[in-house]
Amino acid sequence: MHRARAASRTLRVASGDKRNAFLKHLGEALMKDRAVLLTANQEDVRAAEAAGVSKAMLDRLALNEKRIDDLVANAREVQALPDPVGAVSSTKVLASGLRVERRRVPLGVLLLIYEARPNATIEAAALAVKSGNAIVLRGGSEAAKTNRALSGVLQKALAAADLPADAATVLTDLSRDETIALLALSDDIDLAIPRGGPALIDTVKQNARMPVLAHGPGICHVFVDAGAELEQAADVAVNAKANRPATCNAAETLLVHSATAAAFLPMFGKRYMETGGELRACDESAAHFKKAGIAYKNATPEDYATEHLANILNVRIVGSLDDALAHIERYGTRHTEAILTSSIKNAERFCRDVDASCVLVNASTRLNDGFCLGYGAELGISTSKFHAFGPMGLEALTIEKNVAVGDGQTRR
Repeated sequence: MHRARAASRTLRVASGDKRNAFLKHLGEALMKDRAVLLTANQEDVRAAEAAGVSKAMLDRLALNEKRIDDLVANAREVQALPDPVGAVSSTKVLASGLRVERRRVPLGVLLLIYEARPNATIEAAALAVKSGNAIVLRGGSEAAKTNRALSGVLQKALAAADLPADAATVLTDLSRDETIALLALSDDIDLAIPRGGPALIDTVKQNARMPVLAHGPGICHVFVDAGAELEQAADVAVNAKANRPATCNAAETLLVHSATAAAFLPMFGKRYMETGGELRACDESAAHFKKAGIAYKNATPEDYATEHLANILNVRIVGSLDDALAHIERYGTRHTEAILTSSIKNAERFCRDVDASCVLVNASTRLNDGFCLGYGAELGISTSKFHAFGPMGLEALTIEKNVAVGDGQTRR
């Protein structure tokens, strides 16, 4: 970790052109080593299948041609973004003549601990280096071969940009005890970021001796308000769950206003069932599905508190916007919430009252993503009310410091 700290000092003063050169070479190396990456990933996926891991984990673990293309696009998008390092957010001149600036600087050394998600290895390194930070990447054992191959890609890009190899360190063979020991190194690591299930996040929180910025589970909701445009609402609600059910920004519960349930639920249910999904319905919504000949299971209280990470969607009818807000307050995880409505007043109230890292109006929860929101990529989606809340892009990996310029001023 001492080498990572030394690398962070080099990155802190490296030019924006040099950090952008890394991203250019990273995209090229991903394309050149595509076959090597896919082969390594296929070995990881086969081993995970043999070990009986969940479908959700397999989905997060797998790389394919499109996902590699997406990683190349992410690197290019981040390269094109403005450099946050050194940006001045405010300047003021005090009565004493002292000029005070708020200037953005890197955080230092980041530690990302994550499960599966080999794409996170590249996205995190791209964002960290662009923002002037060194990063230590501790991926899960299920993605070890893929991450070793990705480490080779990162090292080629760093070397080509004349940046230190320790700017992005991939660890693939650490035991649990060794990982816990890593979390004690507060002199070398400035921020720990866990991405994974509750057990992983709890382990990091309990053992870290540096600040922790958690990326917690996503129990996300879509609320179909009275007067919503039904065709649009059905399309958005289906996408919010079925587009990629194993992701943290996939909807887990569909809340439907009682005034629109009779017209909306049969249309939505038929479209959703075409995706091969499973509906878990409250008693009132079950009656609508039964009348329309749509298969369902009865929802339990536990379903509303569960991140299914599968194509399973809870459906509950509520009597008002207040009822929807109360349900979200009880079961939400401050991740992503959406309202589908034609009422500007209701949309504004939903955005004001809901406590979540991203609130969407007439759009899918799946759009709470660094790339989709214009950050180029993301280190993850923070559900902690720290300096970052939501997708962590470049700005979230910097912090502001004061720079004061005077002409002999002293304190009396």
